[in-house]
Amino acid sequence: MTLRSVIIGTGSFLPKRRVSNAELAERVDTTDEWIVERTGIRFRHIAGDDETTSTLATAAARSAIESAGIEATSIDLIVLATATPDQTFPASATRVQTALGINDCVAFDVAAVCSGFLYAVQVADSMIRAGAHKRALVIGAETFSRILDWEDRATCVLFGDGAGAIVLEGQESAEQGGRGILATRLHADGRYNDLLYVDGGPSSTGTVGKLRMKGREVFRHAVVNLAAVMSESLAAAGLSSDEVDWVVPHQANARILDATARKLGLAPGKVVVTVDQHANTSAASVPLALDTAVRDGRIKQGDLIVLEAMGGGFTWGAAVVRF
Repeated sequence: MTLRSVIIGTGSFLPKRRVSNAELAERVDTTDEWIVERTGIRFRHIAGDDETTSTLATAAARSAIESAGIEATSIDLIVLATATPDQTFPASATRVQTALGINDCVAFDVAAVCSGFLYAVQVADSMIRAGAHKRALVIGAETFSRILDWEDRATCVLFGDGAGAIVLEGQESAEQGGRGILATRLHADGRYNDLLYVDGGPSSTGTVGKLRMKGREVFRHAVVNLAAVMSESLAAAGLSSDEVDWVVPHQANARILDATARKLGLAPGKVVVTVDQHANTSAASVPLALDTAVRDGRIKQGDLIVLEAMGGGFTWGAAVVRF
């Protein structure tokens, strides 16, 4: 028997305010056609004054818990991936914990930007397989609108706010390819810091700072790194791309999704795409897309899925999961 972390519930949440490209064009020098042609993005959601990363995360968590059909108090681990926490400290995960009415469980944040959810998944999976925890809530949540430079049309049109979550449960399985997380692979290379970063922080400037990106260079690295880590994770699971039912990628740019799929020889129809409706929600984008595809019936129990993402740092990773 093998102990695996099985996804038993998914959830997501988006702020009420939905912003179209046309509305953005009234604020910055851009057009709907320019944005769609270069990114595939048509809409994004922007958090209101009464919404924070932890409130979005809590709503997504509640949705995942309901989907799993469990009591929140049965969760003994919360890992929240975010680059936009409510406060410098304590961790936003503890605010989610309190909002869910869980009086005592391990709760902490993980910071790996757009790859944060994959990092959080591996952390939670490792802790479950080690026997330290039985049921984990893994969340990706962001309010990137708070760190955007709204005068920079090259970046402000790309991002949105949102949250996604999964519930992982440790289950024994006798099947080699049974349900659960089959393999994960993570990477980081800090030499590329200046290609995608925020120009502030408590220790450096004492300010929150704004997002800065060199899009063309990021695109080139993303296609190469994502295709490589997906192949690496499939090999670790003893599987091939032909066996994959669905790829659930980080929703950064439609052109990156297309190029990565071609590099792996995957049919475009196997790639879950939500970037047109949600834009890039950083750590939230993978669980948001996953929940969307589960709820609309595309992803079913028993499907083999690959989750992948790359973000500032650079950080990147992939997970092979039998849903």
